Amino acid sequence: MPPSSSLPDAWLRGVAAHPTAPSEVLTRLLDPAGRAVWTTLCEERDLPEDVVDAIVTHPEPVVRRAFARNPHAAPAQRGRLVRDPSGLVRADLAGGPRPRPRAVRPLPDAVLEALLTAEEAGEDGRVTAAEVAAVLCSSRQIPLSFWSRLHEHPHPVLRRMGVSNTWHGLGPEARAALTADPDPGVREAAARRIRESDPAVLEAELPERDCHARTHLLLYLPVTEAVAEACLAARRDLESLAYNRHTPFAVVARLARDPDPRVRERVAARADVDAALLAELAEDPDESVRARAVLHPLPRTWAQREAIEWLGGAEDDGPIGEVPAEPAPSWFAECARSEHAVLRRVAASHAALPAALVARLAEDPDPEVRHRLACRHPLAPPGLLLDTFVACPEQRRHLLTLPRLPRTGLRHLLGHDDPEVRALAAADPTLEQAPARLLADPDARVRRAAAAAPTLRDQDTLAALLDDPATAEGAAANPNLPARRLHELLDLAGVPRPDRPRP
Repeated sequence: MPPSSSLPDAWLRGVAAHPTAPSEVLTRLLDPAGRAVWTTLCEERDLPEDVVDAIVTHPEPVVRRAFARNPHAAPAQRGRLVRDPSGLVRADLAGGPRPRPRAVRPLPDAVLEALLTAEEAGEDGRVTAAEVAAVLCSSRQIPLSFWSRLHEHPHPVLRRMGVSNTWHGLGPEARAALTADPDPGVREAAARRIRESDPAVLEAELPERDCHARTHLLLYLPVTEAVAEACLAARRDLESLAYNRHTPFAVVARLARDPDPRVRERVAARADVDAALLAELAEDPDESVRARAVLHPLPRTWAQREAIEWLGGAEDDGPIGEVPAEPAPSWFAECARSEHAVLRRVAASHAALPAALVARLAEDPDPEVRHRLACRHPLAPPGLLLDTFVACPEQRRHLLTLPRLPRTGLRHLLGHDDPEVRALAAADPTLEQAPARLLADPDARVRRAAAAAPTLRDQDTLAALLDDPATAEGAAANPNLPARRLHELLDLAGVPRPDRPRP
């Protein structure tokens, strides 16, 4: 009897995800007959190098685009697409893995340089080189260390970018060299940054309308008393002024008494607030202002403020980025011992925290401290990672990428209410055999994990599962299926063998 119409697709999905499928099986799926699983194959798993070779030279851009987004592929592998003839492929490379992982691995310097200096984006004309560069700059694939070296790069385009991104961190000699650079574009960029550091220039050039440029200027660049007075009179941009480290202290003192608690809370976080003003804010009628004032004792640094803003928020389900200016390790150690949970969350996010303090935070009474440690520290105990996996569904995609997440000893989770937890337990390779009830679980993820479990070795059982649409995909991904059987499934699904003519 011919196979059910749903079975071939399930077999193809399973074979595409098969963890030990040999290269000759996987490359068969790159045939047009395997189009339905190109995303599964090229974007959702790691791949042998010879399969990567076939993908990056594949004639179909959709194949190369899928691989450009692969979160499992090494950045150097994805970077092979940097000069792809399709601009859309380059744009997907620049955009980074999808879905975006919590910790984005940077692209190699040579790939970054090629994307940022390209004069055209590809033969298809679908995107411009400038659009690709803009996507790259927001992708978190450029490490801060790359930006910090650009002011000395031999390519003038990259030196201009270095001026734009790192000017305030450069010393007098580097700034002088850039103002006398042989490239007129670099000299102009340096002159523009010098002008921006003059409060009078900002006063003259500040846009009147609300826009990104206005907000950026008032957040980060020196402001005159006249600009600050205009903002106070109009009651606009006050949070930006309260955040800006260059705001005159007399204005800061007035902002500390502003009726908006969000403004006062910004002041309470400043590094230049004095003891008298901080004591006043510690008695503020608003709880959030009081909490921010007492959170961070004096003396403070601006780098510490940035670390608290960057790492101490209550929610922690976004990408893990680099702290622009990282405080001294001793400060993170003080945070780990703090009575304030927010500071302990900051310490838990510091990947270089010593092992003894990691052990301390692994037992922290605040669950967010423990969960953040599990997601962000390489020495977090495996048991803590498993506890976080169970408790925090939003963190599971990231946790599954961590080698310290336990994959064995999970029998106690087989009956868990959450199907994602049951699916993890069903894949435990130390189980004698996953319970039969998991093969009939109402959730497809659990059925797939149970059918793909490495403890399921009996070929007759696997054959029966392959003939059942409910379990066929998992069974086709079972590592105990030999290559010969995988080829047979592809034959039945209509995927031709390269050494045989098409029917």
